[in-house]
Amino acid sequence: MMIIEKPYQQCSLSVMDTIADPNITFDEAGICNYYYEYKKAEAENVFSAKEGEKKLQEIVQKIKEDGKGKEYDCIMGLSGGVDSTYVAYLAKKYGLRPLAIHFDNGWNSELAVMNIENIITKLGFDLHTYVINWDEFKDLQLAYLRASVVDIEAITDHAIFASIYRLAGEKNIKYILNGTNVQTENTLPKAWVFSKVDHVNIQSIHKAFGTVPLKTFPFMDAKVKRYYQNIKGVHSISILNYVDYNKEEVKKLIQKELGWRDYGGKHYESIWTRFYQGYILPEKFKIDKRKAHLSDLIFGGQISKQQAIDELSKPIYDPVQFKTDYEFVLKKLGLSDKEFQKIMQLPQRSHYDFDYEKPIDQRYPILKPIKKIYRTLFPVKK
Repeated sequence: MMIIEKPYQQCSLSVMDTIADPNITFDEAGICNYYYEYKKAEAENVFSAKEGEKKLQEIVQKIKEDGKGKEYDCIMGLSGGVDSTYVAYLAKKYGLRPLAIHFDNGWNSELAVMNIENIITKLGFDLHTYVINWDEFKDLQLAYLRASVVDIEAITDHAIFASIYRLAGEKNIKYILNGTNVQTENTLPKAWVFSKVDHVNIQSIHKAFGTVPLKTFPFMDAKVKRYYQNIKGVHSISILNYVDYNKEEVKKLIQKELGWRDYGGKHYESIWTRFYQGYILPEKFKIDKRKAHLSDLIFGGQISKQQAIDELSKPIYDPVQFKTDYEFVLKKLGLSDKEFQKIMQLPQRSHYDFDYEKPIDQRYPILKPIKKIYRTLFPVKK
């Protein structure tokens, strides 16, 4: 996959730029498309304090009513990061009874384990830890490294979604509280990620480069997801969009109330994520994800552009931490330095070089004439 670089340009409002982003555009004032995408998402999904509180109270009441007589009225993922920790804090604040689920893919930092233990103990929630089969997961990670595609984290995110939906279905829980939010993670160039729910792409990449059969990996195909959503009635709620979510203020709050300790980077509760975002992405793909996270904070008025520039001037990876992580990651994956550096030098490839989950009418061409007939008989009313 060859990314043709445009002449360098940085957004006049944020720190998003043309490096490793072929899809970025600018208006006549030099403002990038991500600003307008953020403002659109903010207008549609983020509420004022008064309106957000009212809507959140309504959601909480519905969750409580549907959860009567059940052991839990909702379920939530808990990584130990800022977002999921604050979701847990809000769940307790509003009197909800969540089952917390933690996905252990073998890369937890000691600090993450400590944070999770503190959160569960102080809030009094039950914790279900899903421990992935390490041999399978390691083989998947190696397959993605050898495939030379950008979104190696897709397999973790996919497994997390699948695990939460499956457990919600088993426990008859209808509501998933998630930490996704507009305020801190709306901006992300398409060239930097791939669909997290595409099981076909995962299987195709593994078929090309994997060696260990995936007997237990929790896949979430479209059929399974439709079953949990449409039949079991499981759906996800982005609770953080209903509250005033100021990242720095929230950090202070959870440090005080829950004894939470900072990891020093977004999703750095995982050693692998720290290594992936701090080394693999910038070295191999020229991607610095800090630009996207900082730009969201600029768009939301939480920091200035100069503050973001100052943050970007700092090393993306602490040199001492990097040396420790580099040795640990290679040993855990069973790679020599020479083997890993050979992987790092492989040409970039697109996820679309492999099979992927196509739209339903492309997968089942017979549906096209049926859809046409249906639209003729039942035209959409304007």
